Amino acid sequence: MNTQEKKTDTTTIPRYIALVGNPNCGKTTLFNALTGMKQRVGNYSGVTVEKKEGTFSLGSTEITLLDLPGTYSLISRSPDEKIAADILLGHHGDQGKTELAEKPQAVICVVDASNLERNLFLASQIIDLHIPVIVALTMVDSAEQMGIKVDAQKLSQLLGVPVVKINAPRKTGLDKLLFAIPQLSTSKQTERKWKMPERVEDATTEIQQLLKQAYQYEFPKAFFETLRLLSSDDLHTNGNGSLDNNIRTKLETHFQTFDKLGIDRRAVAIESRYSWIQSVCSQVLHVETVSQSLSDKLDKIFTHKIWGFAVFLTLMGFMFHAIFTWANYPMELIASGINFLGESISAIIPRGDFQDLIVNGALAGVGAVVMFLPQILLLFLFLGLLEDTGYMARAAFIMDKLMSKFGLHGKSFIPLLSSFACAIPGIMATRTIENRKNRIATILVAPLMSCSARLPVYTLMIATFIPNIIVGIFSLPALIMFAMYIIGIVAALSVATFFKKTFLKSAPSIFLMELPPYRKPSMKTVAIYMWERAVHFLSRAGTIILGVSIILWFLATYPKMENATPSQRLENSFAGRAGKFIEPIIKPLGFNWKIGVGLIGSLLQREVFVSTMGTMYNIEDSQSGKSSTLIEKLQNDVDTTTGKKIFTPLVALCLMIYYVLSMQCMSTIAVTKRETNGWKWPAVQFGYMTVLAYVVTFFVYRVGISLGF
Repeated sequence: MNTQEKKTDTTTIPRYIALVGNPNCGKTTLFNALTGMKQRVGNYSGVTVEKKEGTFSLGSTEITLLDLPGTYSLISRSPDEKIAADILLGHHGDQGKTELAEKPQAVICVVDASNLERNLFLASQIIDLHIPVIVALTMVDSAEQMGIKVDAQKLSQLLGVPVVKINAPRKTGLDKLLFAIPQLSTSKQTERKWKMPERVEDATTEIQQLLKQAYQYEFPKAFFETLRLLSSDDLHTNGNGSLDNNIRTKLETHFQTFDKLGIDRRAVAIESRYSWIQSVCSQVLHVETVSQSLSDKLDKIFTHKIWGFAVFLTLMGFMFHAIFTWANYPMELIASGINFLGESISAIIPRGDFQDLIVNGALAGVGAVVMFLPQILLLFLFLGLLEDTGYMARAAFIMDKLMSKFGLHGKSFIPLLSSFACAIPGIMATRTIENRKNRIATILVAPLMSCSARLPVYTLMIATFIPNIIVGIFSLPALIMFAMYIIGIVAALSVATFFKKTFLKSAPSIFLMELPPYRKPSMKTVAIYMWERAVHFLSRAGTIILGVSIILWFLATYPKMENATPSQRLENSFAGRAGKFIEPIIKPLGFNWKIGVGLIGSLLQREVFVSTMGTMYNIEDSQSGKSSTLIEKLQNDVDTTTGKKIFTPLVALCLMIYYVLSMQCMSTIAVTKRETNGWKWPAVQFGYMTVLAYVVTFFVYRVGISLGF
């Protein structure tokens, strides 16, 4: 973005700016509006919280914008909030052992005009840091619909920092925001405008000086550490390790004085800050009485104890129906393109092992997974729209009562719903849960949510064995897919109940969650979200799945047998021998050695099962001279020993159930290990999911056999 044309002294422009704000304040929309597609996503070194950076141009200067996790306060309660606080305060993670990020040179603090008082709490804390700050006032139109008008000029005078009204989706006010950035270098640091009782101020000043002397803290860092210590019951540590004995003694003396004076040390700073914020709001807010807002009217339906569930289930049903039906045509186009590419390569490269490796190994394996990209994009389209419209918070609200019956907290819903896309960000999202036992329980069950990596497995089995007939208003394949998601949800809630009633017992927590106003979704934000996930999916297809496909081609081709049938050659290969080795273990589930090879390969990640099937059957067909689709190959494959078909509708159902419940993703195990700081919980997670998948699949297969299926 290049909207600042006036000449400025580029040496004074901050080149590293943090974007900070409460959850649901419009921060992500502003980030996308400023940076567009110039974004990169990774993790902070040593921690698994997602780090999102982007760049934009101001004249000839390129500025890096860091999007920090949403937080309500710099006195953090959850791990997610701690990252934002540590970066702004210049702390390092894990008491200096982990590098998080360099301290930003300036901050854009996003403030929701429709909820000014609560948002100004964080803004005032950031101003206290003496970092150059611009307040970006968002949701102005929503506030005005509620009868709330904010005097931005007066607010700027009272805060002592620039205040700019913006509408990020429409890109109005962005030019003023960019114009204000170079002026930050000339802004003066203002004294703290809010005050505590005199006795508390004296104690704060004394402890602050002691911290500066003992640890060489800068003034703002010493001030925030003082506030933390004054409200803390733990006087043994500070941001850098053990607390100085002299400081601890002084604090204990002050605590005794506060108790005698009737001062609540845990609340005094918060109450004093809010008292000042209320005086600011009384001067800048002009409130008119208006009729009931559209959000309130919609919430009567969407958060209703009966209709809310009905709407939620309808939305989920529609989402899965769309994923299965709308994606058919583009999937067929991709499949045709892959087949054409294979034929073209075969015409160029002479027949032999190298051609076989490229066409039946790499291309067949990667292509079998890439063809499911349209379904992945549709899933993220719906999740992006639900998040951007504000409905996701309503879904968490209506699910809280249900989830509390299973021992989970309402805040667990967002991580679990995120796990429908991928368990890794879902597990990372548990950092918003303050109670550690609730957080561990959520982490343990998050992989039971049917992630996007399972979609290729479900779709392959459903498209091969489930007839495309209409049942009610939905198709049977869509209902079967929906059932897979329901099985995962029921399993997650059941397992969570067991954990919370046994070794993860804890007192029930009160669920408090902000319901943001409904908003028109930003299609640019949703498009960027889809693009990021598509790139991630394709990068896995181009790296991990490509590598596995090449290795599998070798294992399924060698050692070669002369004068043998294609099936015998495959069965005698290294891959065939591995499948035969585990066949006795999986045979009670209805699985044969070919499925066993797929299960072994997909331990790395679930969608590898599809690429494994594609590679194996392509190799087998290339040796026999046949040419058919993977669906036809699965439908017609016959066990040479028994003469029975390997894949049947019952086997397909059992395979899907196994993938619903099993832990077939080493990346998730690695993230669980990092989030829980050890191997105990990953081992529990892998163990219980493997046993659960085996037992339930065995039961379903045996019941199916007894019923004649």
